[in-house]
Amino acid sequence: MSRIKLCQLVRMLLITQVTRYLDFKVVEGSYVYKGGKIHKVPSTETEALASSLMGLFEKRRFRKFLMFVSNFDENDPKTMEDVDPNKTTMRAIFQKFSLGQEVMDFTGHSLALYRTDDYLDQPCIQTINRIKLYSESLARYGKSPYLYPLYGLGELPQGFARLSAIYGGTYMLNKPIEEIVIEKGKVVGVKSEGEIARCKQLICDPSYIMDRVKKVGQVIRVICILSHPIANTGDINSCQIIIPQNQVNRKHDIYVCMISFAHNVAAQGKYIAIVSTTVETGNPEKEIKPALDLLEPIEQKFVSISDQYEPVDMGTDSQIFISRSYDATTHFETTCNDIKDIYRRMTGSEFDFAEMERGKQDIFGDAAE
Repeated sequence: MSRIKLCQLVRMLLITQVTRYLDFKVVEGSYVYKGGKIHKVPSTETEALASSLMGLFEKRRFRKFLMFVSNFDENDPKTMEDVDPNKTTMRAIFQKFSLGQEVMDFTGHSLALYRTDDYLDQPCIQTINRIKLYSESLARYGKSPYLYPLYGLGELPQGFARLSAIYGGTYMLNKPIEEIVIEKGKVVGVKSEGEIARCKQLICDPSYIMDRVKKVGQVIRVICILSHPIANTGDINSCQIIIPQNQVNRKHDIYVCMISFAHNVAAQGKYIAIVSTTVETGNPEKEIKPALDLLEPIEQKFVSISDQYEPVDMGTDSQIFISRSYDATTHFETTCNDIKDIYRRMTGSEFDFAEMERGKQDIFGDAAE
């Protein structure tokens, strides 16, 4: 039996068995912004032919492109159509199928979930695999490739807290951090209310040790409370919208994630939309106006601008391993990459999904196609 690909976060949750503490509900739609309007993201040959994103001839070319991606197998030269997966760029693949800039935009940013256009001049294999992952996840979950935990994202750390307790972990909540104790250049503990919790390694976010991080940008997030679903989505209760950078003359995409009472995160009849992007100017709220216009009328909104930090060293000498700040994305792929990076820095070896899955066959059976 072939095994369906899953996004990194879902694979991590399955491997660690945190899923026993979580319930998920599918996000009902995936949309992309073009010309001031939103359109359903086409990810199958049938959807490509019906999509309002493209003209008739472009639809046919895009359909052929999706069929090529679906059939592409690195181990079978017959499926490659003279494409070298490690040398041919993604830009060359788009040119091969005569696909224009707007198709490249929604394919790269809404299917492959890239944040910039750097991928266009890199080997095509990673992008092909990302598009296959999107399509296969959609086939698995139905309405969209995205899942959201019932009762909100706070369920994720709560699930890991319960799992940690089973394996002997100790949680100390509402404890102020007075000092990270370092002796001879290495961390030995964390001091709180006069007591020291001893450790050999420490993982923390940038806010706990600002002298070991550098600022790399800012993110604006706006939480909007609505009394209606987003227009032109068919009145669905949840959706993800990506506004590609080129559609609004920016260097970074804008993300909209809407959830609602259907996910047990709002009162009956209420919807919560979170808009986020990387700040590029001195007027961040103006930057996200295209997204806010999609949500009108907005009942109430809460705006926050957060600095983004990343560690200035690997942490191998001090054994202090600092995470990166959350970026503007809503799909957790970059966060999972950061987790894998911390794992590599701590252990000296790569996080191997395949090896972990082999050790957890009993819980991974439901991931088989």
